[in-house]
Amino acid sequence: MSTEHVIMSRHASSNGTLAAIHPNRTTGRQVVMTLAIGFMTGLILLFLVLPTLIVVGISLGSASYIEFPPAALSLRWYQAYFNDPAWMAATFFSLKIALATTATSTVVGTLAAIALVRGNLPGQHMIQALVLGPLIIPHIVFGVALYLVFAPLRLTGNFAGFLVAHTVLAVPYVVISVMAALQRFDVSLELAALSCGANRAQAFSYVVLPNILPAISTGAVFAFLSSFDEATVAFFLSDVGGKTISSKMFEDIDFNLTPVIAAISTVLVAVSFLLMGLIHQAKRR
Repeated sequence: MSTEHVIMSRHASSNGTLAAIHPNRTTGRQVVMTLAIGFMTGLILLFLVLPTLIVVGISLGSASYIEFPPAALSLRWYQAYFNDPAWMAATFFSLKIALATTATSTVVGTLAAIALVRGNLPGQHMIQALVLGPLIIPHIVFGVALYLVFAPLRLTGNFAGFLVAHTVLAVPYVVISVMAALQRFDVSLELAALSCGANRAQAFSYVVLPNILPAISTGAVFAFLSSFDEATVAFFLSDVGGKTISSKMFEDIDFNLTPVIAAISTVLVAVSFLLMGLIHQAKRR
């Protein structure tokens, strides 16, 4: 046995002896480190969640101005939101755009992900960069560019213009999610289906699609949220004829700031948590 092996064995045996002599000291250090990491993680999460909790508290106030903590609890601002025709019109307009965006971006993004993973396209890396580009380009730059293009075509303030813009913004979420699922998929399962007599369409429908369906659902949820909560591009594309809920919120913040803004923000947060919870339950099933 070499000298290095002797030294290493003695060092290991000495460490084992020390751990055997002082087991409580090692366990105590682990507990302290775990508690410290947990405490720091809790502080970070509290720092991130605290603004949302403050907004929720403001929405439950009874005063006619922004107040935190609220002197008295009330649901008057939720009633004001649901009873205001202008707010309801903006909400349903945003909901209609978000649902249509979810459908189009899910189909386009899924097909694009299949082509990028399974296909042998010339300039594939360049195509992938272009598809994912809207995640990198600042939304204000994208909004200005869309306004300059859409304004002469009279696509500002209407459903078609918002659908095109939001689909471009939402497709990358679907592409990333579905590409990850396809790259993890075991191709031998599809080959087994083909060897058993299934054609390409049947193998995809009965073998591939069920395996990537959770990823497609996740991408669809992110597409919906990215459209429903989008504010920067909507600021440039909205007008009197068509106004999303986010653009109306910015308008009221400038000219008529009331706690109804906090109530609407709470509703949007609740919708986001509800959708993410549904996706989590679907994945568990």
